[in-house]
Amino acid sequence: MNRAAATGSIALTLASALTLTACGGSGGAGVAADAKQTLTVWAMGTEGEKLGDVAKEYEKTHSNLTVKVTPIGWDVAHQKLVAAAAAGKLPDVVQMGGSYLGEFADMGVLEPVDSKTIHETDYFPAAWQQGSYDGKTYGAPWYVDTRVLFYRTDLAKKAGIEKAPATMADLQSAAEAYQEKAGTKWGLSIQPGGLDTVQSFYQFLYSAGGAIIDDDGKAAVNSAAAVKALENYGSYFDKGLSEKSVRPGYDVTKDFNTGAVPMFFGGPWLTNLIDENYPDLKGKWAVAPVPADVASVSMAGGSSLAISADSDHKAAAKELVAYLTGAKGQTDWFERTNDLPANTEAWTTGDLADDPTMQVWRQQMDTARATPSQPKLTEITSKVDTAIESVTQGKSSAKEALDKAQSEIEGLVQ
Repeated sequence: MNRAAATGSIALTLASALTLTACGGSGGAGVAADAKQTLTVWAMGTEGEKLGDVAKEYEKTHSNLTVKVTPIGWDVAHQKLVAAAAAGKLPDVVQMGGSYLGEFADMGVLEPVDSKTIHETDYFPAAWQQGSYDGKTYGAPWYVDTRVLFYRTDLAKKAGIEKAPATMADLQSAAEAYQEKAGTKWGLSIQPGGLDTVQSFYQFLYSAGGAIIDDDGKAAVNSAAAVKALENYGSYFDKGLSEKSVRPGYDVTKDFNTGAVPMFFGGPWLTNLIDENYPDLKGKWAVAPVPADVASVSMAGGSSLAISADSDHKAAAKELVAYLTGAKGQTDWFERTNDLPANTEAWTTGDLADDPTMQVWRQQMDTARATPSQPKLTEITSKVDTAIESVTQGKSSAKEALDKAQSEIEGLVQ
């Protein structure tokens, strides 16, 4: 998901009041699933635009239902969710990005997932973790996102690179070879600073065995593994293998097309974008798992579907969410959007099972890691963004930058 504008301070102001008013839920049995009713659903970005078509198909087999889908832009999603939660007017079903869920679960405005209809074992572990907070699960995994290595195979031949980099050491050697032997301007495109730089860094951090928040829920961003990862990340800028200044709205696929950038870490939506925008690149590029340090581990992103604690339509909402997050619903959703299914059964048939490229994404999701949900997760990761930028710009060492981030994050973790 793309992070919405930072309005965490508003949410924090409202959180205590919301917890008191909303944690009890609707308080009654609500409307039966088979009663005539209207379900309200909010979904963001492209998903919001396309979910309406699925809702129309769902209504054909649920004649008692009208499913009203409201598309919301990611740039205003957080503000609208906060305002709706404060007014007790959240929709029956709402899409929750990974950086949001902990915040709204902490407010008490989300209904815990019904374990009788939604089963943890049906999903990638990281997808399930993204929907969980403080020992309970509030979001049913809808779709997942991760990062893999995109690389130019034609330029690799010129550089004498015979196969995709398998280790972090291989990655830097390949970046150097692309520059020196294939004449590329850069070796690897990774983000030097600014909002969400951490998403570029996760591949290095997690593969080195590091984390921002450990499995015990404690800040751990200055661990030895994290420092090692940031030193590795920063070395690309020190050696001139990665660009130190990237303009806002930078589209790496343009430089990937020209050959200025031969490698980058990217998400699944970029495969179709490259195919559609640069058809002449067909057969000249491929994807591969994140090169391993102690392991090959990428970030896990995506979205969950949550039900409002105050909804009077929980029974019908649960059935809709069960369909959308089930194998059949997610196979259909992939065909409509190319969003990667969170439900592992959906990967056993069709293109998801047969396409070698898609299997790279599946392999990466098996080991992908999600940052534990936190009410102040956006603020926490912003501290890491700042630390990374101070290293890429040569202003501090990795240890100094992460020690500072650690001291700032410790007071934010709950």
